[in-house]
Amino acid sequence: MCKISIIVPVYNTEKYLEKCLNSLISQTLEDIEILCINDGSTDNSIKILEQYANRDSRIKIINKKNAGVSAARNTGISQAKGEYLGFVDSDDYVDLNFYEKLYNTAKEYNASIAVAGIIRFNEFHKKYHLKLNETILSNDLKTKLKLCDVPDKSYVWNKIYKTDEFKKSNLNFSEGVYYEDVIFTPKALYYLKDMVTVPDTYYYYYRRSNSIVTIRSEKTNQDSLRAKEYAANFFKEHNIDVSDIETITKRYKLAGFTIFKVKTKGKIQSYSLFNIIKWEKYK
Repeated sequence: MCKISIIVPVYNTEKYLEKCLNSLISQTLEDIEILCINDGSTDNSIKILEQYANRDSRIKIINKKNAGVSAARNTGISQAKGEYLGFVDSDDYVDLNFYEKLYNTAKEYNASIAVAGIIRFNEFHKKYHLKLNETILSNDLKTKLKLCDVPDKSYVWNKIYKTDEFKKSNLNFSEGVYYEDVIFTPKALYYLKDMVTVPDTYYYYYRRSNSIVTIRSEKTNQDSLRAKEYAANFFKEHNIDVSDIETITKRYKLAGFTIFKVKTKGKIQSYSLFNIIKWEKYK
């Protein structure tokens, strides 16, 4: 058994894949396996994967027909042999000490989940998307949701999960839908009890302008609504009030561009004009 199984769904990301894989094979935690699920790629992704697998025996390629990121992740879970599970999207990358810090902190606190910060980036800039300032251990669901900024940031990949508890809880990803993380993350935080935050290491999330969820369609809109409804029903079923941690955003557009934005979170309202002039106030 290795310490962490890192599951990487790959579909037509030849432009970004090498940076992702370089960040994984260079991890300061060496006792890992890297499960690359080639989800029917039609570009040069498989050639890149084969080149890296020839260089590093920790990389294992699993080829399958295209069925989406959720099915790819589920395939990886079924093959994972690590003590903990991690997930990385193939157009993203992580700090070189990312998995060492998460693993060591999880072991020190006997935590089922360890969570790191997030930096979101695109071709023009980077910014903190989730910043953790201290190490906090909690098994209180509301506290865990607040620390991870869920439901607003229901991400799977800035965390590691204890594999045996993950599988005993029958956790998996809903296949054939977008916004699967919005469905998955509340369940993971509910069923895996002790969670610890890990400051000073980051997951780098690439916000592509041409990604499936960025380019809206009828299906993405429907799946987004259904995922949010599922999460809301999950919170209601378990008597969790998220009104003070959920962000409600209103956008005012002109010619398709957002010129004014209002975000409400609890008692704080934030305003943004042209995404340049920003201010906030208490209600």
